Amino acid sequence: MVRKLLGAICAAVLVVLGVVATGPAAAAPPDKLPENYNFFGGIPYELQHPGGDLPGSNDFTCKPSPEHPRPVILVHGTGGAKTTNWGSYVPMLRNRGYCVFALTYGALPGLPWPATAVGGMDRQEVSAGQLSRFVDKVLAATGAETVDLVGHSQGTYMPTYYVKYLGGADKVTNYVSLAPLWRGTGDIGPMAKAFGEQNIPMPVCVGCGGMLPGSAMNKKIWAGGSPYVKGINYTNIATRYDEAVMPYTAGLVPGRAGENVTNIVVQDSCEQDYSDHMAIAGSRRAAYMVLNALDPERPVKVPCTFVPPFTG
Repeated sequence: MVRKLLGAICAAVLVVLGVVATGPAAAAPPDKLPENYNFFGGIPYELQHPGGDLPGSNDFTCKPSPEHPRPVILVHGTGGAKTTNWGSYVPMLRNRGYCVFALTYGALPGLPWPATAVGGMDRQEVSAGQLSRFVDKVLAATGAETVDLVGHSQGTYMPTYYVKYLGGADKVTNYVSLAPLWRGTGDIGPMAKAFGEQNIPMPVCVGCGGMLPGSAMNKKIWAGGSPYVKGINYTNIATRYDEAVMPYTAGLVPGRAGENVTNIVVQDSCEQDYSDHMAIAGSRRAAYMVLNALDPERPVKVPCTFVPPFTG
């Protein structure tokens, strides 16, 4: 019964979000893909191509260039997918010469679409195993030595399990996080809090309890006294108006000696930026900060313009 209800809810959510998304679904990738800086920009494509890949992503024939020698893997947030979370990022990165890949992790098994496009539901250990296999597939196809990770929300948190426990430390160079939650978030609801504190898997969103401060997963993330691993370059990009990661400073953990960490609050350089938890993954401003984290030797100018909440 719960699984049938989840399928119905997923279908309704995707249809509603498809209505608020702007712009038509992208066609086959031309030389330059249209760039649409809107958090919901990838949803129309998912609705029209269930389970497909956004044009420009997951091209396993792509070979990294000398300018961008590492493939970029996009890791969505809770409830997201390889399409729905990354309508802004796939064309931006591909147009700039990156080999860009994205996976849907943590979708509950055994369910039909649209539940297959609602990721981040499973335990972080399961999701990290899926990420591990995907990274290995990307490295084998591209011939690259390491990848760069760009994550949003849970996609900033779960990969740490991969890095610390599944051999990812030697396979990741840059780890860029949008709306990170290293210390966990206390704002995922009282039910999640009760389940998480008792380490009882929640129904439907099994992994939500793992994002609570003090949860068993949060303790694993912090093993050794830090969420970071030496040798990886971390960039944390947060917003004061984050209504899901609370407090927003939970993702702004300074690095210790030997840890390379840059913390950014988008409003510190532009008060017109009203990004919330979703909008930060659709904002051109934040996206250009990500470009600079991936390629600091060729920085782009980050504009200070009005960024609305919700869409970015």
